Amino acid sequence: MSTFDIIVLGSGPGGYVTAIRAAQLGFKTAIIEKESLGGVCLNWGCIPTKALLKSAQVFEYLKHAEDYGLKINGADKDFDAVVKRSRGVAEGMSKGVQFLMKKNKIAVIKGYGTLKAGKKVSVKAEDGSTTEYSANNIIIATGARSRELPSLPQDGKKIIGYRQAMTLEKQPKKMIVVGSGAIGIEFAYFYNSMGTEVTVVEYLPNIVPVEDEDVSKQLERSFKKAGVKIMTSAEVTSVDTSGGGVKATVKTAKGEQVLEADIVLSAVGIKTNIENIGLEDVGIATDRDKILVNDYYQTNIPGYFAIGDVTPGPALAHVASAEGILCVEKLAEMHVEPLDYGNIPGCTYCSPEIASVGLTEKQAREKGIDIKVGKFPFSASGKAQASGASEGFVKVIYDAKYGEWLGCHMIGAGVTDMIAEAVLGRKLETTGHEVLKAIHPHPTMSEAVMEATAAAYDEVIHL
Repeated sequence: MSTFDIIVLGSGPGGYVTAIRAAQLGFKTAIIEKESLGGVCLNWGCIPTKALLKSAQVFEYLKHAEDYGLKINGADKDFDAVVKRSRGVAEGMSKGVQFLMKKNKIAVIKGYGTLKAGKKVSVKAEDGSTTEYSANNIIIATGARSRELPSLPQDGKKIIGYRQAMTLEKQPKKMIVVGSGAIGIEFAYFYNSMGTEVTVVEYLPNIVPVEDEDVSKQLERSFKKAGVKIMTSAEVTSVDTSGGGVKATVKTAKGEQVLEADIVLSAVGIKTNIENIGLEDVGIATDRDKILVNDYYQTNIPGYFAIGDVTPGPALAHVASAEGILCVEKLAEMHVEPLDYGNIPGCTYCSPEIASVGLTEKQAREKGIDIKVGKFPFSASGKAQASGASEGFVKVIYDAKYGEWLGCHMIGAGVTDMIAEAVLGRKLETTGHEVLKAIHPHPTMSEAVMEATAAAYDEVIHL
């Protein structure tokens, strides 16, 4: 039996980052993966979707070339080539992770891993053979998959999840997207940009429901302007796939409605991959589809840890990576502090992009905090106007008494790259006055953060 200091089960952005950090700290490390290195994020999620979205953005530029004083005749898309490019990007990144495994001398074990008592993992290879490995510490990072609703059973053809949405052989003429979180909204933008007639069905009153209400309303306006149909406070109760396409019955406040489409994309959240990995055999405690852990990701059974989507924190790639690093640094007896889950940025890569961190205005008011709120529209930004990207705004929320930066919410071009300023500022306990007096370069999109802060303190110049 091969023995390691640390075995990581799963090689997504939580697992492979954890393994690399463990190896850097001198631990003899192995990683177990049943499919491709990089997991869902790298192969079927974060990375290839961004490649699809970039193609959609470039196509949008071509369609609106005249807005920039340019003339392009006959601009068209090749749906197959767009999908092929996305897969190529994912494959290239996966090879990059393979290189990192070799560089850091991490043992890569291919197969399906099952946890055993006594800090062991049994791995079943493709040929059916089984090998047992042991470690001083086992870290579970098996991630999650597309969640299925009883009313929306996925068949992979007419009712699909995100994996099939990335590799459709033929572009649908009509698509219904159920759920308006990041996954649903990004695919709605992509397919609409490619020319598919898209309808988004959201159960809650606002699309992107975790975002500040002002952001949700702005995105709804932008999407409707682009031709996306939006149905909020609506629920798909049944789907008929017996004909050539799909007939979805949607329940709304005004009654039932039947929508017809070629394909329904179910984007109603995720389901953790915690079944059939041996949790019950080991006695690891779970609650509501999540593995229970302490601040340093230790489960109730010594020597077994869990990070990423399988734990109660936000199901985001950058959260999984941070949790894994913290977990192994604690094992290395470094001085580490628990993650601040109140300072995790969230990003949605549609157009306009969405990025946010901290409290929404509604959350701050519900907590009874006396706040200062500032908002700066990109329509007043010289850089945004020159770029032809004047949709959206930056909204900041500060504690009125102490100036603490409570929240920052952005919608517009490139805001997923801008949000890090707010994350770092909040980490350093920066006040509104300090943000206001930190000189931001002109003309940039980022100066909207300073301008929004100025608006909060009644010092705005350009409004």
